[in-house]
Amino acid sequence: MVGLGPGAAAWRTPEVDQLLRRATDLVGYQTYLDMVEPGPPGQRRHPSDNRQEAGRAAAALDLAAGGRSVAVVSSGDPGVFAMAAAVMEQLARADAPPAWADVEVTVAPGITAAQAAAARAGAPLGHDFAVVSLSDNLKPWPVVERRLEAAAGADFVLALYNPVSRHRPWQLRRALEIVGRHRSGATPVVVGRDVGRPAEDVRVVGLAELDVSLVDMRTVLVIGSTTTTVVRRPGRAAQVYTPRSYPADRGSPSDAG
Repeated sequence: MVGLGPGAAAWRTPEVDQLLRRATDLVGYQTYLDMVEPGPPGQRRHPSDNRQEAGRAAAALDLAAGGRSVAVVSSGDPGVFAMAAAVMEQLARADAPPAWADVEVTVAPGITAAQAAAARAGAPLGHDFAVVSLSDNLKPWPVVERRLEAAAGADFVLALYNPVSRHRPWQLRRALEIVGRHRSGATPVVVGRDVGRPAEDVRVVGLAELDVSLVDMRTVLVIGSTTTTVVRRPGRAAQVYTPRSYPADRGSPSDAG
């Protein structure tokens, strides 16, 4: 399982590049396979729809069990909301084919969307942070709300993945309502869309100013804690950082608003 990072070749690790070159087969969502340069002669690609994770993982294991060298391609890091867990879930099945027992499994990490957006904006992940997916495809929405409430209440910086889609346009607004109970409207929010790709757009806005119409599934949001600070210098874009120390006399985060 390999992580391409945000997409730019310069942000891929040497290990991932080596595994991609050695692979006889690439398995993945078509959009992610398109990010990979053509491989050696004879290398085959096996694209599938983004919601076919279980079938994709099983097909990759079948190929590997048949003696192929298979790279299962994810964007970002394969272990963060991606294919590494899907492959492990297949291996853990009670009815897993016996041939899969001999497959050697390697996970090659990549730069996550949260790391990429944070790097473009400064250092908003400089202290404790939590990463939450707003997708309720694989977990109930009440679970998402409980986790947001707990993380925001504990004053973590929050990185929000899968913030909105055509099928759930209301969920981001609800998430921001929950976070807003623990943050002031001036809290810095990094809005990173297509980071590391040609259409990259990174903005820093206040929580109260965030225009949800500008957010889609290719966007990651990094919402600051009560200590996250914006640095403004003449002639330069605003940057954001979260101090590495935390005030001992800080009151309840819920009082921040």
